[in-house]
Amino acid sequence: MHKLSTLLFSLTLSILLFVSNASVQDFCVADLTLPAGPAGYSCKSAAKVTTADFVFTGLRKAGNTTNIISAAVTPAFDAQYPGLNGLGLSIARLDLAPGGVVPFHTHPGASELLLVVQGTIVAGFVSSFSNQVYVKKLVKGDLMIFPQGLLHFQINGGGRTAVAFASFGSANPGLQITDYALFANNLPSVLVEKTTFLDDAQVKKLKSVLGGRG
Repeated sequence: MHKLSTLLFSLTLSILLFVSNASVQDFCVADLTLPAGPAGYSCKSAAKVTTADFVFTGLRKAGNTTNIISAAVTPAFDAQYPGLNGLGLSIARLDLAPGGVVPFHTHPGASELLLVVQGTIVAGFVSSFSNQVYVKKLVKGDLMIFPQGLLHFQINGGGRTAVAFASFGSANPGLQITDYALFANNLPSVLVEKTTFLDDAQVKKLKSVLGGRG
């Protein structure tokens, strides 16, 4: 009888927690006139919400890959797609020209699911507990998951432009590219050298290429 009472109590508590976390409104379209907070954007007045808030057409065209990494990421996050606000999902388009690369980076706020729709992409991530590398050459129709917060990359794996769509478990997954975090800032070179084991010439070269100072 005691075990049954404990089980019923646990079940009741689980139901209450589920109900307490349930949405109390249909949606919360982002009010982009106000700054975003830790929980996302404030809700736009329902009287001002239109169908356009729930439609996004920005992924139709390829992004501009004329840049240092020969790659373009076109996001459809809450800041670009207000209807996503508070729903816990988003998407982005990835265009990789021949030789293109998205360097090691992390999304601190979400896991990523990548779907290749054109060309080939070599992609991989590194685990945090053993530095184990998981890498695969992906072709059209292939999916690969990158767990939340782990370092991962994508490289064009062929001789033509590759295209993929990445979905995220957050309306704003966040982004930090390792190379830019290290070399596109004003952290003194001597400190970068100490923390990366690179020599002075290499650090200053990378800072020059990526726009860093110090």
